[in-house]
Amino acid sequence: MSQAQDTKLDSQQLENLINAAIKKIGANKENDICRYIPLPTGGYIHHFTMRKMKVEEPEQVKEMLYKYILNVEKPSTVPPKSRAARGSRKRRDQIIFSKSDIERLLYNAKMAGDEDMIRKLRSSQKKDPKAIRRELIVSIRHGKVDHDLWNSYVECMSSNSLTQNQSND
Repeated sequence: MSQAQDTKLDSQQLENLINAAIKKIGANKENDICRYIPLPTGGYIHHFTMRKMKVEEPEQVKEMLYKYILNVEKPSTVPPKSRAARGSRKRRDQIIFSKSDIERLLYNAKMAGDEDMIRKLRSSQKKDPKAIRRELIVSIRHGKVDHDLWNSYVECMSSNSLTQNQSND
């Protein structure tokens, strides 16, 4: 018998074992048996990993099927590996500033006269038009005309009117 016939026989035996495992757990497809095979790192084996192992390491797949499904009286599912929620994944290269930090940076930028930095810091602060209007009134009462604050108010109002026009259409 040649080596090609041996591997074909092994793959056929492996398919028979997989079908027996599927039948034993009452599953519909091959991917369902993955939930019964644990990984050393926790959780159950991924179906992509299982498919890759079928080709590259059929003996190990055979051992796992016998160990966790076929030789067990009542196979049990493996709890999934706990993962962080999607929203909780934070970018590590991004610096996060608190509101007070941004206000201090804005103050320092005003003292230095760095108009570009002032504009960037103002745009990073998501304020509603009412808050910007209050700041404008306060600055006018103090006898100061803040052009950047006025421009941010105009931008905010124009974006609000665009949003309202689009929602009315």
